Amino acid sequence: MLRGLAWATAQRHRALWARASGSWAGVPAHVVDLRSDTVTKPGPAMRRAMAEAVVGDDDYGEDPTVRELQEKAAELLGVEQTLFVPTNTMANLISVMCHCRRRGSQLLLGQECHLHVYEQGGVAQIAGVHSHPLPDLPHGTLDLAELERIITRGLGSPYYPVCELICLENTHSSSGGRVLPIDYLRQVRLLARSYGVRVHLDGARLLNASVALHVPPAHIMEHCDSVSLCFSKGLGAPVGALVGGPKDFIEEAWRLRKALGGGMRQAGVLAAAALVGLADAEEVLLRDHQNAQRFAKGAWIMAPRPHFPLVPGEYLGGPQQQGPNPQQCASFDSRRVKVSRRATSSGIQGTRTLDQAAPGAVWDQSALNGHQ
Repeated sequence: MLRGLAWATAQRHRALWARASGSWAGVPAHVVDLRSDTVTKPGPAMRRAMAEAVVGDDDYGEDPTVRELQEKAAELLGVEQTLFVPTNTMANLISVMCHCRRRGSQLLLGQECHLHVYEQGGVAQIAGVHSHPLPDLPHGTLDLAELERIITRGLGSPYYPVCELICLENTHSSSGGRVLPIDYLRQVRLLARSYGVRVHLDGARLLNASVALHVPPAHIMEHCDSVSLCFSKGLGAPVGALVGGPKDFIEEAWRLRKALGGGMRQAGVLAAAALVGLADAEEVLLRDHQNAQRFAKGAWIMAPRPHFPLVPGEYLGGPQQQGPNPQQCASFDSRRVKVSRRATSSGIQGTRTLDQAAPGAVWDQSALNGHQ
């Protein structure tokens, strides 16, 4: 009996999905997964580069492909040196540990930034660093007056922790992928420098910001002391990130990478994929941004209240609104599209026919809690 009930329930759900997607009408479902740009997959050229990579023992600093990646990335970012690590979470943690040598040092950052919300509080549980979150302004920025107030209250005080570091995120994922203005970065750097505080940039999607601002990544990095950069998002590599900064900073980062279990052996296989991603970055990310604009405009025509924010003057374009209600979802009957409130530019990689897919899209509400 239970088996029969389960079968009947499954058939009912299948019928509902089929009616929404149009699959029983002979129209193939076109799924565009916009939960995150982390769903990107390496293409043929990247896989070929991985298979043919020249490798050595990177834990000894002897992998030629890793060294090539680190040198090219340092030149691109305008920093003295970089260090290849497994993940951007590790890159951020290493950077904080390098800057904040004393346990109990204070880190100022936005309350919705990735380092504070999605990295398990590693700076506290592992590094002993006290994070002080500040309210994020609508564009992912922090209030400069509040930054200065928190910094100065710890100076010479036996009660408050002493601020050693400010962390910014660019692009800012929780603010809809907003790009931090160059002038804002300059003001933060001037403020920090006046009090002997350093600035770390969580640049997991720094190259998206570079493309959106039409400036080299090094121009953005002029206003920061260190940076992290992720290869497994819009750049399409399966694994990898890096830390960038001055020579002595990277020497300490090397030690900390080993302590955190991030030392790798024949890592050139992974670095080769990152090199391909870097080589194609400007072209690929520009296309991603253009696709995001096209998709946003098409979705706006299709449903007057698309789920994801559409921001005037930025690469998603358009006014911010709420998502479609269930009745609107049910009215779309020929395609099926999965979206997330944090859909980012590279999540629509490879969707060259978005203008054809958009008119019959069905928004999958099960994806609304997708992660970054």
